[in-house]
Amino acid sequence: MISVHLRYEIDPDRIEDFEEYGRRWVSLVNRLGGTHHGYFLPSEGDSDIAYALFSFPSFAAYEQYRHASARDPECQEAVDLARRTKCIRRYERRFLRPLD
Repeated sequence: MISVHLRYEIDPDRIEDFEEYGRRWVSLVNRLGGTHHGYFLPSEGDSDIAYALFSFPSFAAYEQYRHASARDPECQEAVDLARRTKCIRRYERRFLRPLD
């Protein structure tokens, strides 16, 4: 299994747009073969940092997801939402493996 951890720097004035972006990706990742563990939004502390975590059975399955999502119209709409609203300033992606 491979898990993808995303750390987002978001615009706190655009949190509703980011929430919509996250809602879309949860279902998209699940539809495209992954397991989305959710988005985690600011509460106490930093007002501009959010996280997401999702998993795939293997790195190869993740690569298939990446290729499929690049061609999927709903995925492209979600990407366009973030670009259009500028709700995401930047993000970092890490690949993790669970300790069995």
